[in-house]
Amino acid sequence: MPTIKIGDAQLHYQLEGPDHLPVLVLSNSLGTNLSMWAPQMPALYPHFRVLRYDTRGHGQSSVTPGPYSVAQLGQDVLALLDHLGIERAHFCGLSMGGQIGMWLASQAPQRIERLVLCNTGARIGTADSWNARIAKVNEDGLASIVPAVLDRWFTADFQQRAPQQVAIVREMLLNTESAGYAANCGAVRDADLREEIRKIVAPTLVIGGQQDQATPLDDSRLIADRIAGAELVELNAAHLSNWEVTQTFTAHLLRFLLAETAQGK
Repeated sequence: MPTIKIGDAQLHYQLEGPDHLPVLVLSNSLGTNLSMWAPQMPALYPHFRVLRYDTRGHGQSSVTPGPYSVAQLGQDVLALLDHLGIERAHFCGLSMGGQIGMWLASQAPQRIERLVLCNTGARIGTADSWNARIAKVNEDGLASIVPAVLDRWFTADFQQRAPQQVAIVREMLLNTESAGYAANCGAVRDADLREEIRKIVAPTLVIGGQQDQATPLDDSRLIADRIAGAELVELNAAHLSNWEVTQTFTAHLLRFLLAETAQGK
């Protein structure tokens, strides 16, 4: 289990693929771990050296005292890249992972080649809604909110036709420590990147879900409007679009990331 020590935390990661391929960093959503990118991995392996990691407070990474901040989570990624000797990489993040990508691309632009922001927002929800969720998790445990979370993450149709896939994601949620989940809720609650994203210069693809209740399409449109030259793709999916419409999601991801190679850059 490869890990690095960052301050008081151990960060778990997996780096897979030949050294000569470009690096693609994948960043998980709130309440999941690096396995949330499993649907994309077979298609990515031939083209990229893929770096996945468990965000602080998730998976096999440390649960340190919270609340966290998106800046802190972004600095974890920079420390991981430094540790692995990676100067520059593509970055793809979903939901909270997308907010981490926005912070990185605006604050450390020299480290980001191409940026993919999936089912995310520069500002997600309200402080009151996040505080209520944190209180619920602290009082009743993470299991108490799992059904409501899954209903936001997947359409009713997908839950009916793909119960085994939903079960895998449910287990990721249930295996997340309540303290780590609550600490990361604090990061999303406090993040407001609506002005910062105007600084982003990396070529950017924004992926939104037409049925996404957690980060509605208006959130995706705002991001695409404020990042110069950003492309917006709208998918017929809810929040975890990389699971619900795997083939379409992955096709857009590859098309965008491989465009640089096709142009000889």
